[in-house]
Amino acid sequence: MTTSHTALIVIDVQASFQHRPCFTERDLPAFLAAQNALIDGCIRRGIPVVRVLHSDGPETADNPFSIASGHVSPLAGLTGFDAAATFVKHRHSALVGTGLDVWLTEHGIRRLIVSGIRTEQCCETTTRHASDLGWQVDYVTDATLTFDMTQPDGSPLTAAEIKARTATVLQGRFCTLCSVDEALSRAQAAA
Repeated sequence: MTTSHTALIVIDVQASFQHRPCFTERDLPAFLAAQNALIDGCIRRGIPVVRVLHSDGPETADNPFSIASGHVSPLAGLTGFDAAATFVKHRHSALVGTGLDVWLTEHGIRRLIVSGIRTEQCCETTTRHASDLGWQVDYVTDATLTFDMTQPDGSPLTAAEIKARTATVLQGRFCTLCSVDEALSRAQAAA
């Protein structure tokens, strides 16, 4: 049983994304710096760090999100850490069908720090779901990563615009937006 009432959730920071057409390294160094600082800060403070990986689609070697591909593994550059728990999800929310909710409850966790890949997909979905289930959520936008997309009308939507949109719709409704340092300070205060 942990003495912290906060847990860091590291969502889908895995090699699979490097094998998708949308992947670019443009924002990767800044993301890894923030993600690694968050992990290191939590470990130093005794805050459990939970790893969540994503696997779906056909279980074939050519699908980067299948276990058979070998890519459902930590992304190169992510700091090594001993996870307090590891879960493999098959849906967007890390709380669907993984047992993560049970683990959090059993360990007395009341606050989640959400980080990982992709900002507007699994990180946002997990944040909304966690909030609806009663957890307090700190969302560290700098410790999330996403990629440019094309809107239905064919116009581009940049990763920066996606992150700004996600921050706008989550803030105050589903989470508190935090920098790395703010999330660490809030976790320490909640211990």
